[in-house]
Amino acid sequence: MVKRLYPDQPIVGVGAIILRDSEILLEKRGNRPAQGQWTIPGGVVEVGESLEHALARETKEETGLDVESDELIDVVDQVHLDKENQIEYHYVIIDYVVKVKVGEPRPGSDANALKWVSLNEVEGYDLTPSFRRFFVKNKEKLEATILTH
Repeated sequence: MVKRLYPDQPIVGVGAIILRDSEILLEKRGNRPAQGQWTIPGGVVEVGESLEHALARETKEETGLDVESDELIDVVDQVHLDKENQIEYHYVIIDYVVKVKVGEPRPGSDANALKWVSLNEVEGYDLTPSFRRFFVKNKEKLEATILTH
């Protein structure tokens, strides 16, 4: 099993950007790190698992949705330091825009809540620091993606 707390090396994760009209599906985290903050569905890639399979599995576990990867959009770091300035968590997250094949969103496993949020309102939420950086950097790309789908 991967050592998540005070890891010896970064852990690879995936994130699912799920868009509908001018909205994005946000998840309120149920566990550490960033418990209670809003982000996108996703999680850790298991040993031997493809990125696409991890993305589909994690999205299904957290939202109940069956998805398929559509487009790699960005790669972000998520580093959490403890009070002694030691690295408590370090993730490298590969974010994809995904297409929903079937299902209606419902919170599961690590998600306390799911909510469709207008792209214009996302920055008003208590976002995880890494998702806030991702969103600010990629908002125009997300808006363009919505127009082409």
